[in-house]
Amino acid sequence: MSLRMIMLGAVASVALSGVAGAANPGWYLSLEGGANWIDDWSPMLDKGQIADVQFDTGWAVIGSVGYAFTQNWRTEVEFGYRKNGISGVQADEANWTDGDLWEASAMANVLYDIRLADKLGLSLGAGAGADFANLTDRRSNVEYSDEDWNFAYQGIVGLNYSIGSRTTAFVDYRYFRVANPSFDMTGQGGYLIEGDDFVKHTVTAGLRYALGAPAMAPEAPPVAPQPPAAEPGPSRQFIVFFGYNKYNLTSAALRVIAEAVIAAKENGSATVVITGHTDTMGSPDFNQKLSLRRSNAVKSEMARQGVPAANISTNGKGESELLVQTGDNVKEPQNRRASIDLN
Repeated sequence: MSLRMIMLGAVASVALSGVAGAANPGWYLSLEGGANWIDDWSPMLDKGQIADVQFDTGWAVIGSVGYAFTQNWRTEVEFGYRKNGISGVQADEANWTDGDLWEASAMANVLYDIRLADKLGLSLGAGAGADFANLTDRRSNVEYSDEDWNFAYQGIVGLNYSIGSRTTAFVDYRYFRVANPSFDMTGQGGYLIEGDDFVKHTVTAGLRYALGAPAMAPEAPPVAPQPPAAEPGPSRQFIVFFGYNKYNLTSAALRVIAEAVIAAKENGSATVVITGHTDTMGSPDFNQKLSLRRSNAVKSEMARQGVPAANISTNGKGESELLVQTGDNVKEPQNRRASIDLN
């Protein structure tokens, strides 16, 4: 299986989809299991000959603790266990009849999530860390074994499917490589075995559970009502609306911001105050951060269109000042907004 072909296919999928994905912001846990294959291994034995070691299909269990920083980027610490039997060895002096290899790994990963459909997403990632390997060689009813720590790195491609407000099912492929493992069994009457990387391919299925805010179901952007006009003439307040758990600017939002920029320039506004708001879905702490992201997104666009950034101040009210009064955990499009006040 070629890592290059898998990565090229993933990039092609991203190009065709053209839509950003969405990881659940905050901490999460995941557990997965599946099959593990090891490429033929060709280490050097202590007598100068090269052995050709073949492995049986094995199994793997992997658990992770991670944090999603945005709707796309997340990092995690991964702990894995893999085990494969030895199916054959070709070498003049190495007449192995049986054996196995088990490994425990600790990896730090960085991943990028891309949404392909309402509940379907693609993940691309890479990681590096350490691998602890134990190799056992059984010959003529005699067992030899040794263990070794080594640097390891991996590439990850996965498909994700949202099955609940916090739960995501996924299938992952990992290209996992361990650098130059070495096993010294000479003190037991065995061989010194070294000089070739372990190359492994792991396919797993698992579940990921978000510990933070509920999973964000896609929702069509609300139709923004006309911003209120306090009096005849240019408006002094403008309202930008956002999608559910979003702080990206829609085409409707960009039109409102453009009107506010024109008014600010024509009237020579000395200051611009942008206040972000949310509905009552999610925790107050999460909503406070989301409201600040919304006000900062509007500020960045106004500055890009020529309003001096020094004249713009931002703040977030979270769910504390609702435009439409609702109970807790209620989706209300008109509460997901940022107001632009020109002074």
